[in-house]
Amino acid sequence: EVQLVESGGGLVQAGGSLRLSCAASGFTSDDYTIGWFRQAPGEVREGVSCISMRDGRTLYLDSVRGRFTISSDGAKNTVYLQMNSLKPEDTGVYYCAAADSGYGCYSQGINKLDFDSWGQGTQVTVSS
Repeated sequence: EVQLVESGGGLVQAGGSLRLSCAASGFTSDDYTIGWFRQAPGEVREGVSCISMRDGRTLYLDSVRGRFTISSDGAKNTVYLQMNSLKPEDTGVYYCAAADSGYGCYSQGINKLDFDSWGQGTQVTVSS
């Protein structure tokens, strides 16, 4: 059974930084996709970034490109989301999720319907 555990959320002032971690376990291979999503109160959950664990290919939501960086530590089965220059509109619950290799992370965007394992989420609050 795949399990994902997020950590690293918190309260930060605008312009600050946070690094989120997603510890993954239960995979039968190293070939899968991890995505980071966020959901603000009353809003739809949106894909923020994703990474292919097979080839390291990454994708970002336009509004976070240049500020957020997704990376993986294969040895630890951990995916990170480094978030810099945070803005109040980045506030929300951040989730990591897993999809089969080749799914979920497309050049056209992130398809959350392809992700079938989800973590419990971690709150990120950016004050103005």
